[in-house]
Amino acid sequence: MNLGTTTAIDSATLIQQMIGLGETRQLEFKRVSGKMVGKALETVCAFANTDGGTLVLGLADLKEFKGDARMFGIEENPEAVDELQRKLLTEFVPAIDTIRLHRLPCKLLNGPAKGQTGHLLLVQVGRTSNVHSIINGSTFTRLDAGNRSMSAGESTDLSYRRGVRSASSEPVPVALDRLKTDAWRRFAEARGPLSGTFSDQLLRIGLAEEVNGVIQPRRAAVLLFADEPGSLLASLDSRADVRVMVYDGKQVSTGATPNLRKPAKTIRGPLIDQIDATVRLVLDELAQGLTLSNSGFKTLHAYPARVVKEAIVNAVIHRDYRLNRDIFVRIFDDRVEVESPGLLPGNITPVNIAKVGSKARNPLIASNLREFPVAPNIDAGEGVRMMFSEMALAELYPPQYRQNTETAVESVTVTLFNLKRPTAWDEVSDWIDRHGSIANADVVQIAGVDTLKASKFLTAWREQGLLVPVPGRAKRNMAYTKPNGGSSELTLLSTLEDNNNS
Repeated sequence: MNLGTTTAIDSATLIQQMIGLGETRQLEFKRVSGKMVGKALETVCAFANTDGGTLVLGLADLKEFKGDARMFGIEENPEAVDELQRKLLTEFVPAIDTIRLHRLPCKLLNGPAKGQTGHLLLVQVGRTSNVHSIINGSTFTRLDAGNRSMSAGESTDLSYRRGVRSASSEPVPVALDRLKTDAWRRFAEARGPLSGTFSDQLLRIGLAEEVNGVIQPRRAAVLLFADEPGSLLASLDSRADVRVMVYDGKQVSTGATPNLRKPAKTIRGPLIDQIDATVRLVLDELAQGLTLSNSGFKTLHAYPARVVKEAIVNAVIHRDYRLNRDIFVRIFDDRVEVESPGLLPGNITPVNIAKVGSKARNPLIASNLREFPVAPNIDAGEGVRMMFSEMALAELYPPQYRQNTETAVESVTVTLFNLKRPTAWDEVSDWIDRHGSIANADVVQIAGVDTLKASKFLTAWREQGLLVPVPGRAKRNMAYTKPNGGSSELTLLSTLEDNNNS
């Protein structure tokens, strides 16, 4: 945890942004009082367990005061602020290492120090890779504008969603003999000789454990070696197959007749063979090109083969194997979508994944796949960065990541567009990542185009699914963000980052 400061000009800019804001999922305001410390710890815990956020101390809630009258400052109770700073270091299990403090000078316009120069304290909390609790307290999650204590079951579920726990590491009641397959033989020969019985060998390499006196394989072993892991795991309400679907056009038809160009293909088998078969099938489809239904012309797909393979490999390796849903690969006229069950693990988000890379949700699977004669995952965590680099070299749009949280089974979709990207997109994308959203006037400014051209850009990006309208905006005040993108509080957070890095 570190304490940063900002200049008076920066302070004035941030305060003007905050004065008109109410509390949201990533923003909370509190006056400083003796009772503030406990509530503040709950908020910090909740932010860390959701998507991060900023707690502003010394600025009253918008529901209580309006405009400049919200400015009370932390001078209202400096002892409580000192206590909070101490407890931020000692009261969380595990410790939260993404807390940063920013002290903003300001003129106080309410409270006992009215008219004097004082400070606001911004407690910025980044999303973390863990699930945090308060010592001798509860585990909290963030709501739209408040906090809620989580049940034990919810805490466990969050640990799976974040990749703290992995279903692939858990033992499953599957007979060991079902794993003595050709895939196991290939694995064992490439890895080197293993002594002892088959169960001894699995125990030695961490792919089995003893449960009530019986040796059971971990789910990873079933996925790696069983001829049909999906069938064996079906009784546990989970799946392990891949579905490949080729569509006619650019959208999935919602009518009675599906617009599939050919029957969907289900790919089964041990993961090493599943990856190989899926990659071959998809690359063969892309190599053939597609005849566009509305023109009769044939289009060729320009995605680098390495990028397509990496998207499929990541989906298989990093999916949440406790969820009852297959991986879906959808091929459209203008793009390929790879949808994998489970959300992005750890502190990875659609915004930062290009910089952060991937995190192994299933380390047992990732490490043992590398032991096969031809390993599919040789990039060792650099595969996502490679995807962005290769798409840039091909002058295509970067991979687009979207988290699907409103569906029955949560998932992540990576979309590869078969579209040349205009140079303006990189600047627009960066602007949205830093500011949360973008409007027509912003595109005019940063891309150096007129209003009509900016409008055409925004319309095309919306139709392609690269941007979505910000809810609640009137047509003449319309702004756009990325799917799973930003909102007003992101402007505050990004301004803090810019100030800190300047």
